[in-house]
Amino acid sequence: MATQSSIEWTEQTWNPTTGCTKISPGCKNCYAETMAHRLHAMGASGYEQGFALSLHPERLSQPLKRKKPTTYFVNSMSDLFHEDIPDNFLDQVMEVIRQTPQHTYQILTKRADRLPRYFHKRTCPKNVWLGVSVEDQHYGLPRIDHLRQVDAQIRFLSIEPLLEDLGSIDLDGIHWVIVGGESGHKARPMRSEWVENIQHQAEDAGVAFFFKQWGTWGADGIKRRKKANGRTFKGKTWNDTPDNDLLFA
Repeated sequence: MATQSSIEWTEQTWNPTTGCTKISPGCKNCYAETMAHRLHAMGASGYEQGFALSLHPERLSQPLKRKKPTTYFVNSMSDLFHEDIPDNFLDQVMEVIRQTPQHTYQILTKRADRLPRYFHKRTCPKNVWLGVSVEDQHYGLPRIDHLRQVDAQIRFLSIEPLLEDLGSIDLDGIHWVIVGGESGHKARPMRSEWVENIQHQAEDAGVAFFFKQWGTWGADGIKRRKKANGRTFKGKTWNDTPDNDLLFA
């Protein structure tokens, strides 16, 4: 079943597929991989293969059963645009999304090059927020150009874990930026000046800015429990989301 999410920028998770493979530095300490192995050890349904990519057609109908408008993060435990997920399965996911216009679906991928190929002859549903992960300059920034080629109602960047200063970012056509540091005992540190660079560019471009967390390393460069580091940046909490006129245009 779809489950309540602890992710600050969504409400529920929906995983019609689970499992993935690593393709860039942002994948190194994948939280989903750790969770999948834990669920496998517990005998949880859907994780019989651990973190190997698995399709779950029986889960496709889950959002159809919920009438209350809900924001779903699609595939928190996988990547919906993984190269081994066939187009016809993606078509089924998109059809469920179209049949439930009361819901909002946030889809995030590192396989950004597949986005314009898949949507070339398909319309992205209006209730989809389409995003790409951006962890560094070499792997992350090029994904933004692929995302920009898709006519999605909302395009967003998940800059988490932020692994280096991103320099200049082209935010043309981007509506929302989420920034966060890495969690876990192997977490890599995030520096406050990297975050500030992104926040300033988002502000100048009129793009909503959401600061998710510091993660294991605090703004002071000290490693401690994630909760102790909190979510404030420059003395405030940043929970901006895209403007309503974009959402209901």
